[in-house]
This record gives sequence, C-alpha cells and structure tokens, in this order.
Amino acid sequence: MKKALVTGATGFLGGHMTRRLLSEGWQVTATGRNEQAGRQLSAAGAQFLPIDLRNREQVVEACREQEYVFHCAALSSPWGSYRDFFASNVEATRHVADGCMQHGVQRLVHISTPSIYFDYRTRYGIRESDPLPRKPANHYAATKLLAEQLLLKAWEQQGLPVVMLRPRAIFGPMDQTLFPRLMEANRKSGVPLLNGGQAEIDLTYVDNVLDAMLLGASAPAHVLGQAYNISNGQAMPFDSLLTRLFEQLGLPLRTRTIPLKAAYTVAGLLEAAYRLLPLSGEPLLTRYTVGSIAIPHTLDIQKAREELGYVPAVTVDEGLSLFADWWRQEHHPEYRMEN
Repeated sequence: MKKALVTGATGFLGGHMTRRLLSEGWQVTATGRNEQAGRQLSAAGAQFLPIDLRNREQVVEACREQEYVFHCAALSSPWGSYRDFFASNVEATRHVADGCMQHGVQRLVHISTPSIYFDYRTRYGIRESDPLPRKPANHYAATKLLAEQLLLKAWEQQGLPVVMLRPRAIFGPMDQTLFPRLMEANRKSGVPLLNGGQAEIDLTYVDNVLDAMLLGASAPAHVLGQAYNISNGQAMPFDSLLTRLFEQLGLPLRTRTIPLKAAYTVAGLLEAAYRLLPLSGEPLLTRYTVGSIAIPHTLDIQKAREELGYVPAVTVDEGLSLFADWWRQEHHPEYRMEN
C-alpha cells in the first residue's frame, strides 16, 4: 500500500486528489483548514490532520513515513496582503520541502501556477523555458514563483526529489470558484464580455490534473527539478466557453459587453480604494482578473506529453457535461434568473 500526504486536501484539487488516491488503494494523510471537509475525508478513509502549514514542526512531523507528498495547498487569490501570501505559499512550501528531506520522501509533486507567466500581453503557446515577466502580475504569482525557486534550489543543492506542475484554470465537479462565479454573474446582471469575449481561454479538467500528478510521482528521475505546463490543450474563445457551459447547464446565458479600457479603469480605482482606506475582503474587480479573461494566454503542453507521458483524457466538453451533472445533482435552488 502506497503512502501519501496531500496538503490542501479540503480544497478543490486536494480533495479530488485525496479521493482519487483512496479509490486506488493508497493510504492517505490529508491536511487542510476546513475541519468539516476534513471530517468527510476521514469518513472516506483518509487520516485528517488539521495542521497549519506555517508551523514547521507540524509539517515536518506530517511527512514522517510518507512515500509521496502532493503539495496542493496555497493561498490563491487576486488580492490580499503580501505577508499572507508569503507565509502560505513560500514559508509553507519550505516546511514541506524540509519535511520531505528529513524523512526521505520518494517524490514531492508541487502544484504551482501558470500565473507566473502573466504580463498583460497576448501570448500563445507559452513554454516552460520562455522568459518570465520582470515583475509578477500580483502577490500570488510572485510568491508561487518564489516557492518554485526554493524547490529548485533544494533539488540542486540537496537532491530534493521534486516535480512541479503548472495547471491552468482547473474545473470540474465540486468547483466552488471558477464556474460558480460565472453563474452568479449571469444570474445577477450578465457575464461581462471584454474584447468581445474573443480572448482564448485555456482550461484543465480536474481529473487530467490528477493524472499529471500521478505521472509526476512515478516518472523517471530525469524529470526531477523540472516544471511542466498542464492544460487540456483545447484553448477556446471565452464567449464559446460560456455558450457551451450554459448549454450543458440548460440555463439561459446573459452577457454584457464592457470596453476593456473602462474595465481596467474601474478595477484600478477599486484597487486604489481598497489599498488606501483600507477595506476588508477583496475588490469586486481587479486588473489581474480583467486581464485574465480579456487577454489570451495559452500553454504549450508538449514537454509534459513527452517527458511525463501526459495525455488529457477528458475533453473540455466532457468536463463541462460532468460539471453540469454534478451541479444539477447538488440542487442549487438559489440559482434563478433575476429580471
């Protein structure tokens, strides 16, 4: 029986990974901040540890006797304090790396992000070897890049057996962020279309990411220290994605066209207000969010295909259907069109 630690297991990706490993007969230890979700994982067969990844001693101890570690935990948001992002994305990752080294973990699979590529310019087929922006787009991208750099240094100097994955826009059943936000916008006043909704969007169905993680865990040693782009390899215009999603949901789609310049201006004003006042929470709109749906950024996944053997098994349309099936089964009575 293989033994694995999954961090961020009460989140979307970590929860899916925990259940996937359990279904394949692994012995899984799961960490997370949501104790209610943790109880559900315990009922499914995982050992749940409600530890704080910012606590080095707790993290190192959690790595004891583990063969594999899948590090999914992160603070991922377009807004927040740098201190919080650094603690959650850099310090926590350092603690995970320390635990892996101290207890001889066979493989660490680290979930990074293609947000490190984002520079508000149109870019197609971004490769892992392409130059990175001189300045990261936000605190999330900056600290995830720092996490990658510390892991690469640990590989080069200490032999940390790490593989890093950069999955793009993960979606699927139990998603509470990506598509639900679009559905909420549709319910209220219509989904905003920037640049006419023609920007190509790269997506990744969640099971495809799980496949990539397992491939990263079992791949030969020559992949160690490497980072890999992960997506479905099926980029499509944003308006086409919306049409397909709402057709699968069986719901009427409402959109509203907003000029890109106006959206950037509003987002900039909101960001300034939140910085100066300061206000709690996050702005309704940020410049990064505007850019992410208005500016094409697609990934080249050839390296993952060739070196990991990655093949996206579930297409975008199949994934949309699976998400819609799950959503309907959840019986969301609050979703209704407002006149």
